[in-house]
Amino acid sequence: MRMSKRMDSLEPYLFVEIANKIAEKRAKGEEVISFAIGDPDMPTPAHIINKLCQAAQDPSNHNYPETDGLPELRQAIAAWYKRRFDILLDPDKEVLPLIGSKEGIAHIALCFIDSEDIALVPDPAYPVYQISTTLAGGKPYSMPLTEENDFLPDLDSIPKNIAKKAKLMWLNYPNNPTSAVADLDFFNRVVQFARQYDLVVCHDGPYSEVTFDDYKTVSFLETEGAKEVGVEFHSLSKSYSMAGWRVGMVVGNAQMIDALKRVKSNLDSGIPQAIQHAAIEALSGPQDCIEKHNATYQRRRDLIIDMLSDIGLSVKPPRASLYIWAKVPKGYTSLEFATDLLDKVGIAVVPGIGYGSCGEGYVRLSLTIPDAGLVKGLSRLASWNSSKNKFKAKK
Repeated sequence: MRMSKRMDSLEPYLFVEIANKIAEKRAKGEEVISFAIGDPDMPTPAHIINKLCQAAQDPSNHNYPETDGLPELRQAIAAWYKRRFDILLDPDKEVLPLIGSKEGIAHIALCFIDSEDIALVPDPAYPVYQISTTLAGGKPYSMPLTEENDFLPDLDSIPKNIAKKAKLMWLNYPNNPTSAVADLDFFNRVVQFARQYDLVVCHDGPYSEVTFDDYKTVSFLETEGAKEVGVEFHSLSKSYSMAGWRVGMVVGNAQMIDALKRVKSNLDSGIPQAIQHAAIEALSGPQDCIEKHNATYQRRRDLIIDMLSDIGLSVKPPRASLYIWAKVPKGYTSLEFATDLLDKVGIAVVPGIGYGSCGEGYVRLSLTIPDAGLVKGLSRLASWNSSKNKFKAKK
């Protein structure tokens, strides 16, 4: 069997590897408390489920859907953006529903990246930005996200020869994995950079509604001129606990939207229509579920940070996202620390190195763990710290 050359550079997906390790432990009868995956544990709100059940009974929703989705869904997305960010979008030209935002993120590189083309990719980052670039034949160029720069890329440090060759820039705020946020001043500098070097911007914003301490996020598209140079990806997965429903969207530049639509029309058949009706209900119906979910996530955030501080890990409380980005103890790499926690106390976290070389020295913990598991997990963290200190004392 002769595989394509692109398979040589395609490593197993980070979260599949983590899930496999957890499954191996559980198959041996060992209990694992997972802080690893950002999969909301709270159920999808009842009014959304009820709408799905109702729509599934309608035979008109049993046929192939259109690639660009129901007009009513595109209108609901545009209306949500107007209410939330005061952004005007043309539902027919500037909105495209996706089978989860990951699908669109993976496909859009095919619209802009040719062989050897450069894409500017944050490091650390959601792995699909780099993977989609590589699969399209391009070369990812890392933009380091450092604590000293609030986990924002330093645009001035990008070499001019690289910037001139780059065709696409990836951004993601609130950020995964660092949980950092960006303001309009930063996005304004991004727009100016994109204009200067004639590149497109893809901003990924699925965590915009997961916020704490009364913080309100901004959209990249609120920036003057943003629609001229870029698009924004979004998702219902985090806001409405609909990760398994696979509903996302991309909005913004009409030319970029049209290009992605052409790619998608040749590769997929769109979101099942019954799910589209449920998505309309999510966007247009009661929104109190978001505040309720966030209150739970904030309480968990505070509990986890208190415990991490107690065991000597440096943590800055996140204002948004589903994650805590914590420095590992001295003497450990991120992989060594994650492995030690899994092997000794049955706790799964994500090593920062999995998100890129600049993620070394950190681990990511998710807030999407049910309360019973959270309490047990925190107890195990305390147990790990106690055993480590006893070992030091013996030495």
